[in-house]
Amino acid sequence: MDFWGFLIKAISVIVVFFGLLIFTMLTVWGERKVASYMQTRIGPNQAGPGGVLITLADGIKLFFKESIVPLRADRIVYELAPILAMVPAFLAFAIIPFGPGFNIIGRFVPMQIANLNVGLLWFLAMSSIGVYSSMLAGWSSGSKYPLLGGVRASAQVISYEAAMSLAMVPVVILAGSMELQDIVNAQGTYWWFIVPLVIPFFFFFIAGLAETNRPPFDLVEAETELVGGFHTEYSGIRFALFYLAEYINVITISALATTFFLGGWQGPVFFGLPGLWGLIWFLLKTSILIFIFFWIRVTVPRIRYDKLMQFGWKVLIPINLVYTMVIAFLVALQVEGHLPNWFGGR
Repeated sequence: MDFWGFLIKAISVIVVFFGLLIFTMLTVWGERKVASYMQTRIGPNQAGPGGVLITLADGIKLFFKESIVPLRADRIVYELAPILAMVPAFLAFAIIPFGPGFNIIGRFVPMQIANLNVGLLWFLAMSSIGVYSSMLAGWSSGSKYPLLGGVRASAQVISYEAAMSLAMVPVVILAGSMELQDIVNAQGTYWWFIVPLVIPFFFFFIAGLAETNRPPFDLVEAETELVGGFHTEYSGIRFALFYLAEYINVITISALATTFFLGGWQGPVFFGLPGLWGLIWFLLKTSILIFIFFWIRVTVPRIRYDKLMQFGWKVLIPINLVYTMVIAFLVALQVEGHLPNWFGGR
């Protein structure tokens, strides 16, 4: 990579980083406004137009607030846990393509930080690392309530990570690649193969709710049982990192669902500028999925923990496994020439 290539990549990382932070701030504000409308409340309306700067005000408040460390805490692990929550959340987003790319100074600039040939495995690896933050935060706090939240987090994420992985396998089989850009392109060429992905999309979204500890699967934080879960003993900027990581994970799950099941940045192009329209379609689809996250939080009550685990192991995983085997069997018949060329990438 020459100097200009390195410079373009560095600028891309900075733009995506700050763009994701701003989008996260708007997501927090959007959830508060949506919840207030659905519950007939006022919601944020003081900081900025329509209260849009309320998240920035909260961040400033938490940054300057005193951080209290419990006497019985393991100081090193206690400090490390919030970092383990934030860093994988950003790194998981690095593989997601949010546009077709454009040319500048004679170079093609992809609208994606890194197009890995094992993009799916990268996402799963980063999401697996993220669970360590909840586990270590609960264990290192020296309190029983965070410890119970950490134990719940480990069991919940392991269960639903398996279901999420199986839900993405049919996409990889049909597209014939684990590169996210190839998956988007396959959906643009063979757009109708989205039809057999309706069921995996439904299960992927449910598993995504559990992965991000969102209602009705917020058993890790359950205020009525565990006070606040794994981050009960955190305050100030350390708590803000956990809070921010949760919303970044919501954005990442929504963006990944858009990429895998909804055609990614593909969409109609008006008046030229395919890169701009690709970004618009990507943001629109992702925002709709984020709105569904908000909608579910406001309308669906928290389920019991045993029901949560039972649903993951006895419903999601078996159905996903059987459906994946069916898709693999159909593609194998197509490769052997016994079926028409229904799917792309083969």
